[in-house]
Amino acid sequence: MSDLLQSETIKLSEEERLQLRKEVRELCETFGNEYWRELDPDRKYPQEFVDALTDAGYLSVLIPKEYGGKGYGLTEATIILEEIHRAGGHAAACHAQMYTMGSLLRHGNKAQKEKYLPGIASGEIRMQAFSITEPEAGSNTTAIETFAEKTDDGYVINGHKNWTSRIRQSDLLLLLARTTPLEEVEKKSRGMTLFLVDLREIRQNQPNALAVESVRTMFNYATNKIWYKDMKVPEDSVIGEVGSGFKYVLDGMNAERILLASESIGDGYFFIDRAVEYASEREVFNRKIGENQGVQFPIAKAYASIKAADALRYKAAEKFDTGENCGEEANTAKLISSEASWEAANVAINTYGGNGFVDQYDIERKFRETRMYQVAPVNNNMILSYIGQHVLGMPRSY
Repeated sequence: MSDLLQSETIKLSEEERLQLRKEVRELCETFGNEYWRELDPDRKYPQEFVDALTDAGYLSVLIPKEYGGKGYGLTEATIILEEIHRAGGHAAACHAQMYTMGSLLRHGNKAQKEKYLPGIASGEIRMQAFSITEPEAGSNTTAIETFAEKTDDGYVINGHKNWTSRIRQSDLLLLLARTTPLEEVEKKSRGMTLFLVDLREIRQNQPNALAVESVRTMFNYATNKIWYKDMKVPEDSVIGEVGSGFKYVLDGMNAERILLASESIGDGYFFIDRAVEYASEREVFNRKIGENQGVQFPIAKAYASIKAADALRYKAAEKFDTGENCGEEANTAKLISSEASWEAANVAINTYGGNGFVDQYDIERKFRETRMYQVAPVNNNMILSYIGQHVLGMPRSY
């Protein structure tokens, strides 16, 4: 079975998917580019936008209907994220809720699901934070040092994480920590445990156990450095089996890569839409600049690249939703969509010329945003390593 696939997953028809696009697009139009532009300088969290998505049920699409969600497949989720980006927005404020809950759906016990999923679906509980990466580990997740020591009634966690986004806006946190020292495990991927931490209880009862430092990035991502200081969590906060947390994290990577590929594709269409509009209207030397092959052809080529990435995104999502192995498609979709969106971004900058660097045109903001996808959620070099080793059968490169 695929990562998030449920027995009651609802597959929309093409007509219904078009209607979903229309509805998401209409919602996003109420939060136009001016809204995102005003938030950008101070990196303010788009709470109103997230609330609107939540109220419309778009952040709970992957939650089964029995828990109050829409019960859709990953394909429908990618449509939502794509439309957010095509409209000029950025889903970083909320996309984690689509893939972090996968660990709870797949590996959480019945009590955990019943306790949290209905609240997440209704918007009463916010689940936006995932705490894995550490300064000295980076992509080498098995090298993390944050440690959860077993006690009589739970665990005490100490450690330092970076790139833990949206923790200030979340009620629940997924945290990966070692429960067995690295030198004591036969396989380095073992001995890590995934915890579902109720931040409401931590903030109320252990205010000194969690230190958060905001990190200003080149675009609005609401990310932080985190220090866990003797943070106590109950035993029932463990997701799945103790020591198997890394496996659960890996489970969600295909979903995450497909979802973020759809964001890249949405960005790509944004750049193409804007470049076409500008090239068709802007006059220089008594002619539309779009009449010049040097302007028109790069736009057409970037569009073709986005369409190719779009097709592979759908193929990856389709295989995911039907429970097929989609590792090759998910990784390749992430790779080519990130490169296609970056190509489109540069084409848009070139089309706009000097105006592309002026914030009121929104190109420079989206230009900064779309650059991320070549390095996150995984660096493209790691994608190439996966393809080389696991698809083409070559020796491991790292």
